[in-house]
Amino acid sequence: MKDVIINLIVDSLRKMSVKITKEKISEFITTPPSYDMGDYAFPCFFLENIIKENPPQIALELRKQIKKLPAGIEDIQTKGPYVNFFIDRKMLALSLIKAINSEKENFGKLKKTKVKTMVEFPSPNTNKPLHLGHLRNMAIGESISRILEFNGEEVIRANLNNDRGIHICQSMAAYKMFGKNKTPENVKKKTDHFVGDFYVMFNEKSKKNKKLEIESHRMLERWESGDKETLALWKKMNDWAFKGFKQTYKTFGIKHDVEFFESGIYQKGKEIIADGLKRNIFKKDKNGAVLADLNNENLGEKILLRMDGTAVYITSDLYLAKLKYDKYKLNNSIYVVANEQNYHFDVLFTILKKLGLNYPGIKHLSYGMVNLPEGRMKSREGTVVDGDDLIEKIQGLVKKELQQRYKLSKIQLEERSLKIALAAVKYFLLKVDIRKNMIFNPKESVNFEGDTGSYLLYSYARASSILQKYSGKAKKSSLNSLEDKETFLIKKLSEFIETIHKTYAGLNPSFLSVYAYQLSQIFNEFYHACPVIGSEKEAFRIELVKAFRQILGNSLYLLGIEPLEKM
Repeated sequence: MKDVIINLIVDSLRKMSVKITKEKISEFITTPPSYDMGDYAFPCFFLENIIKENPPQIALELRKQIKKLPAGIEDIQTKGPYVNFFIDRKMLALSLIKAINSEKENFGKLKKTKVKTMVEFPSPNTNKPLHLGHLRNMAIGESISRILEFNGEEVIRANLNNDRGIHICQSMAAYKMFGKNKTPENVKKKTDHFVGDFYVMFNEKSKKNKKLEIESHRMLERWESGDKETLALWKKMNDWAFKGFKQTYKTFGIKHDVEFFESGIYQKGKEIIADGLKRNIFKKDKNGAVLADLNNENLGEKILLRMDGTAVYITSDLYLAKLKYDKYKLNNSIYVVANEQNYHFDVLFTILKKLGLNYPGIKHLSYGMVNLPEGRMKSREGTVVDGDDLIEKIQGLVKKELQQRYKLSKIQLEERSLKIALAAVKYFLLKVDIRKNMIFNPKESVNFEGDTGSYLLYSYARASSILQKYSGKAKKSSLNSLEDKETFLIKKLSEFIETIHKTYAGLNPSFLSVYAYQLSQIFNEFYHACPVIGSEKEAFRIELVKAFRQILGNSLYLLGIEPLEKM
């Protein structure tokens, strides 16, 4: 209906010799604070400088140009500088509910296009387990992937495993000196957590033992030269890390289509750098390190190869960008990486252009850091909250809540508490604008009554409960009028497609998260004010509940959250 209104305004302005695009008009259309003032409003302030009249007069003139109301528009009124549009709410209700309940999960979904997009996440280092920051990365990466697919794109979920480099050698050096042939099995610890302990140990021990720092650099040199003993230790510790990662991915509901390994591509990156050196795109400093001079781009100088010839992160990233586009014929390549790496990607994309590798749609989706109420987390100091531990902690909080509310078997308690815990984590990480830093509060995330994933699941389960109680024998009756709570719910349902478009355009799941919460709030207000089972409007309200359940279910799916039929 918003599109109909936009077309009306564009046509009316054209009659007034004013040409403005539909996109521009869409930016100004708002929702009035009260339904008594209409369903949509168009403010005329910005037209004052164009038409050279005061906004109230422009609003009146605009209204005069509309001679015939299109289907679905009940009335158009002016109030001061605003043109207010009143839609036929009964018509909207019946047509919208019919469309949602017939199209189901495809409601608002676009047909497949030829656009192919790769989304890379979470790209961890193999020297530590996945932590809270990685959970936000994965929540964003998976949600964005689903939203892109919903909008017709073919999505390839990719993961770059940073399985080589100085940080990996630091955990290796600590294990070599202090591991004493320990294994995750004999110390009874999850494999990636076991590796992470040695990374923390390196940081602690190297402060007093400088030989440890030297050993890590010598180990990197030996690794790149193919030393068998070093490679064997590297493989053993990497295998432990990967095994642990896979368990966390499975728990979190993440599955990648393609995996890249830095150890397998860094040499190709060196070749690109060598070619750039020959072409005078890069240069060597007095110590022999290869660097890119980006002072003209206000990015300073960036080391591409160390003085000892060993590679850094960007060495591999240069070739990986080329590999992605050459092999997969991409239209877009999205890197989901925290904002602490903004400089890295500014440099990467600048260097690619200098090399003549002008790839379309290459983008760093920068998201804010996650901190705890106690402050910022630091991996090397061991103050990071591991993802597994956080999920386990929140699941424990959920279990206590469920045990107070319901009688569940051990299996039911385990399964439901995990799904609710994951919903709590994902929603809490997505509801904040992804570009902003945020504080994650575990206790707040599981509140069944607040702005949480638990509340969304509770709302979905409540709708499911109503539908399960329905006998299927309600008498059909004409819809004479709509109560306010019904109108509010229908209006919110009608905003789903617009919200998806906004989320897609901004690559920001927080828009959809906010919508899902507001929709759930309005539904619960409707539920308390408007009895469904046994009411005179039972048939209509059952269809309305079905529509709500479907749209909330669609929203949850796009956020990567699995719904529950029962809490």
